[in-house]
Amino acid sequence: MNIHQYINEKIVKNSGNIKAEEQFFPTYRKTIEKNEIITHFGQIERKAYFLISGIIESSIEKDGEIRIIDFVFPNNFICSYTSFLLQTPSEIQTKAITDCEVEYFLKEDLEQAYKTSIVANQFGRYVTERLFISKLKRENNFLTKSAKEVYQNLIEERPEILQKIPVNKIAKYLGIHPESLSRIRAEIT
Repeated sequence: MNIHQYINEKIVKNSGNIKAEEQFFPTYRKTIEKNEIITHFGQIERKAYFLISGIIESSIEKDGEIRIIDFVFPNNFICSYTSFLLQTPSEIQTKAITDCEVEYFLKEDLEQAYKTSIVANQFGRYVTERLFISKLKRENNFLTKSAKEVYQNLIEERPEILQKIPVNKIAKYLGIHPESLSRIRAEIT
């Protein structure tokens, strides 16, 4: 799937009165090598990426320690969203943890499309809403559930993380030590 296929499937197909448009905004393809940093801390994000293949992680730095905040799998968008919207330095870093293929678009092209395309506006809203809901769920889990409950939730809602991500990275994502994750996994099985 690419960006325009995503838009046609998620926006156009589900909106009976919106017609498909040939070109919403220009997109570009790029191959990213394993361990390549896509967006550095402090960089102003000017691109939004759609992951076609591979896995990307986003992380934040606190007290000199890198903390993983999310993993992105194919058919999802990734960027330093706050930096992209506000054009301020990024507080997160995005990095390919496998070889990846992405399609991306530029902020200025999206802004231009917003002026003339209902579909582009619907697309922007759709992606923003999905991102917001995802972040709220994750925040709610961390504030209201134990590490064991968060891990069980991960098993149910994001099994691809458990299947494709090393245990030490899962522990960082959960905000616990690998030894604690081992204990939790032993309790559950």
